[in-house]
Amino acid sequence: MPVTLKDVALRAGVSRSAVSRTFTEGASVSSKTRAKVEQAADDLGYAPSALASALSTGRTKLIGLVVSNFQNPIFLELFDRFTRELQDRGLRPLLVNLSGETDPEASVRMLRQYSVDGVIVASSTLPPSFARAFADAGLPVVHSFGRWTATPETHVVGIDNVASGRMAAQTLLARGYRRLAFMGGPESATSTQDRLAGFINGAKGPDTEVTVSFAAAYSFDAGRSQMQHLLATGPAAEAYFCGDDVVSIGAISALTDAGLSVPDDVGIIGLNDMVLAGWDSIDLTTIRQPLTHIVDASIELVLLAIEDPDRLPEARLFPCKVVERGTLRPLA
Repeated sequence: MPVTLKDVALRAGVSRSAVSRTFTEGASVSSKTRAKVEQAADDLGYAPSALASALSTGRTKLIGLVVSNFQNPIFLELFDRFTRELQDRGLRPLLVNLSGETDPEASVRMLRQYSVDGVIVASSTLPPSFARAFADAGLPVVHSFGRWTATPETHVVGIDNVASGRMAAQTLLARGYRRLAFMGGPESATSTQDRLAGFINGAKGPDTEVTVSFAAAYSFDAGRSQMQHLLATGPAAEAYFCGDDVVSIGAISALTDAGLSVPDDVGIIGLNDMVLAGWDSIDLTTIRQPLTHIVDASIELVLLAIEDPDRLPEARLFPCKVVERGTLRPLA
């Protein structure tokens, strides 16, 4: 039979209410009583019921983690970081797969049914209105990798995608490339739109040419397919900013199959710096997103929003940097 709260109380020689208070966050209990209860619980192998705790405190400690692109390996890294950080804080992640979905209604309904304490929308493709739907439903929400604005409607944590696009263009120009190309992810994605705007701005010059195209998704297959299409319709540009590492790797695959060398014939720069990018067989020059800082800030903000539902929406941006590897020619 499972060990009960009553068993712990009998062994510790205290009341059941004293045991309950010991395992209730913020409840008042003397240090002597706490020590006896914890020792008794340890001796018996007792673990307090999460359901009972939720009923008494009104908090489930569930955090909805909403993700929209399971095809991109970067999200495996994010799952690892988010789930470990949440669990280390005594919280429980509830993962929601929104691949291909743009309507938040079903997700809002499901997360309300599970009585989550808060929601983290981890997506660079969904618009601000998506996260706003959770806030409108009374759920504390943070949009990780969301679109920056000076007047956010919900808490936003991420990078300045416009600045990142500008950084990519300046990196290519500094290496002497003049026929530049932007090959982004889905054209409708806010991250794609902002990276393109920054790239166009950063690439301005009297002797610079810029072409623009979009992959159907932030995925290897979409990047490979789009580069194959570009090669079939004309000569390759001197260098591409692919807007995402996995799209970049797909593009490199297509270039290699076409008999072109990276970086001798064509330069490639990505964005994210996922683990695969650093593998010797890929060696991708890329722009690093500080994932650890973004994850930590997202969890901190959702907890603050849970404690203070009236807290004004806040936007936290973290700087990126270029990681030099082997897919661009070196600086002169």
